[in-house]
Amino acid sequence: MSTLSLALEHLIPAESSIPEEFRIQELHQREYLIDGELRTWDGPVQEVLSPVYIQTDRGARRKVIGSYPLPASDIEAMQALDAAVRAYDNGRGEWPTMSVADRIACMERFVGKMMERKSQIVSLLMWEIGKTLGDSTKEFDRTVEYIYDTIDALKDVDRASSRFRIEQGIIGQIRRSPLGVVLCMGPFNYPLNETYTTLIPAILMGNTILFKPPKHGTLLHFPMLEAFKECFPKGVVNTIYGRGNTVVPALMRSGRINVLTLIGSSRVADQLKKLHPKVNRLRAVLGLDAKNAGIILGNADLDLAVKECLLGTLSFNGQRCTAIKIVWVHRSIADRFLERFTEEVNKLKPGLPWEKGTQITPLPEPQKPAYLTECLRDAEAHGAQVVNEGGGTVQESFFFPAVVYPVSPAMKLYREEQFGPVVPVVPFDDIEEPIQYIIDSDHGQQVSIFGTDPAEIASLVDPLVNQVSRVNINAQCQRGPDTFPFTGRKDSAEGTLSVEDALRSFSIRTVVATKDTADNKAILNDIVEEHRSEFLSTKFIF
Repeated sequence: MSTLSLALEHLIPAESSIPEEFRIQELHQREYLIDGELRTWDGPVQEVLSPVYIQTDRGARRKVIGSYPLPASDIEAMQALDAAVRAYDNGRGEWPTMSVADRIACMERFVGKMMERKSQIVSLLMWEIGKTLGDSTKEFDRTVEYIYDTIDALKDVDRASSRFRIEQGIIGQIRRSPLGVVLCMGPFNYPLNETYTTLIPAILMGNTILFKPPKHGTLLHFPMLEAFKECFPKGVVNTIYGRGNTVVPALMRSGRINVLTLIGSSRVADQLKKLHPKVNRLRAVLGLDAKNAGIILGNADLDLAVKECLLGTLSFNGQRCTAIKIVWVHRSIADRFLERFTEEVNKLKPGLPWEKGTQITPLPEPQKPAYLTECLRDAEAHGAQVVNEGGGTVQESFFFPAVVYPVSPAMKLYREEQFGPVVPVVPFDDIEEPIQYIIDSDHGQQVSIFGTDPAEIASLVDPLVNQVSRVNINAQCQRGPDTFPFTGRKDSAEGTLSVEDALRSFSIRTVVATKDTADNKAILNDIVEEHRSEFLSTKFIF
């Protein structure tokens, strides 16, 4: 057994050796939220196994951390849909007709209750998906910040529309109105933050929600069910559980889903959209696949390129849609880049999520180590090799990062989104090679360019901004800050998820208008002065 294998084997602890403050109390969820009620589930359940292995009398086993409802049919999902439809009531329900100020007040109460549950949610993030303590805490804090930023953005939007306009003899007031019932499905890699970046703006804009937690990262949402129940009118937020292919198709076929929001696979999104009987009525807000490229030019600052590519490719084990998933490096500096890059990769510390300094953690998807190993064998069969010592070493759910070179079009790693700690590196002689790769790709989220010549960088920026939605110069691909637009071209996204853009994605501009006559002015003045309408209003939210 190699030294690395032995080191990884030592990362499978006895339960008694885990520090008391990081042990987890099993959470066996038997409640789900529908129509303002926390209903008790007495049917089949899904056992939740942590990516963290524990030494037992039977050898290494994934730690059981709880369970949650697993309906065998779509009955409960359809009940949740009925509740959301009733709560929306064709736009006449309590929530869609409530004032913006009152909806904000409900959300502020919700955030307060969310913060009370921080320690439990952070613990569940660590144990459910293997995210480090620091990153789990950061995800929680960033989500709270995102909610407050969204509230502030909504205030700005509402203030801008709190007046009447007169154009060509027509008086009108333009505001944003909700779209209806939203089906919200988030991802496992950022199960709190990425889920809430769609869930929160959808709720704030007056829509009602069907919320399906991700397969990995389900339990961490349970502590918030009581808060959803207490802070919003009944039927505004409803949870659904079960296999996606069991419960979701019926929802889409019903034609009563107005907005599909999914952060996940383009293949799944495509299938779900096709199930809707009135596709022109369906709005979609989607964050999908990405195969972001890093392009390292011959004149790049290698120290900077190595640092940013290390973060870009392997932060949270490379399990980010914004990760750099293929690195193109000019052949003249390829050897020097690989030498420095592999040296830094092999300094990364594998460890358990709560251990200080951990950078590589267990993978939450049970099948992922085998898939990544298959990608390595495929690359080797087509002439590449793992160039860092110990790269690709597997120990249960741990997979030590592998740098693969030279990657070519015949290999899976060239075209498939690996979504894990494998870094494909492709040498190039002509800059047209990586540009053509990006043009031919089905994905179009981001790209990173590393170089020092302003003229050369400028010559790349102009064509690439028409292929991807964010070009990073001498920096890794990333989402933040949340005030910047986050979207993609081709099969990578639909809709835009910055703070303000998300509010617009879950609403539509609506105008109430009348001719500029004395009688009509009197009617409008009476409505406004007597506060007869939430839409026709000049209230100003501070």
